[in-house]
Amino acid sequence: MENKQIDKDKVPEHVAIIMDGNGRWAKKRGLTRLIGHEYGVSSVRDIVEVAATIGVKYLTLYTFSKENWNRPLFEVSGLMNLLVKTLRKELKTLSEKGIKLMTIGDVAGLSPDVYNEIKEAVENTKNLSGITLILAINYSAKWDITNATKLIAEKVKIGELNLEQVNEDMISKMLSTSMFPEPELIIRTGGELRISNFLLWESAYSEFYFSPTFWPDFKKEDFYEAIIEYQKRERRFGKTSEQLVNEKQ
Repeated sequence: MENKQIDKDKVPEHVAIIMDGNGRWAKKRGLTRLIGHEYGVSSVRDIVEVAATIGVKYLTLYTFSKENWNRPLFEVSGLMNLLVKTLRKELKTLSEKGIKLMTIGDVAGLSPDVYNEIKEAVENTKNLSGITLILAINYSAKWDITNATKLIAEKVKIGELNLEQVNEDMISKMLSTSMFPEPELIIRTGGELRISNFLLWESAYSEFYFSPTFWPDFKKEDFYEAIIEYQKRERRFGKTSEQLVNEKQ
């Protein structure tokens, strides 16, 4: 059931989520970390559904970071297998619900089987017009900014650009996130209060919402609470409250 406290006119166009707490959720229950990640998939289903229902157009999920390669090999392998398994299982549902799947990050750096599975899912949903679900896979904001810098430097080197043309808009266009609006709201579950190398450039004026709830327990009502909190905030973008009031008059 939809939460009636939500103002449909103030729903953020783009919400990004750091899905944290799967491992700790599992540990509290005497389960393996991988089982925690498996339970986290059900929360993904719930949140994609509720986000689409209230009118969110873009939902980015921090699925696997470049730093995650430093985890034990069995966990990394398990996460990759879970990703492939989930994509295969959910592809029909994505299509039925009009969900367009896209990715950001160094996807080409994944193993061929994982890369091909992702590529197929993206290709099969590219013409759908519902909510766009963006998976940040093998992603690092510092990697993305570094890569954008290299692309710009190469264009300057061969004469396609001059230094005067290098500005914030140019950098934004070179990022893997260039096709999407910047997120108005970033949610982190699991009780940690950090950004963990996620959308550093794009989050300059994002609102942050930190939830103590571990990701497997983060469900529709938790998402509603985050949206309601977001709608209470005044987004000034460096201006004063008085300026915003005058602009509305």
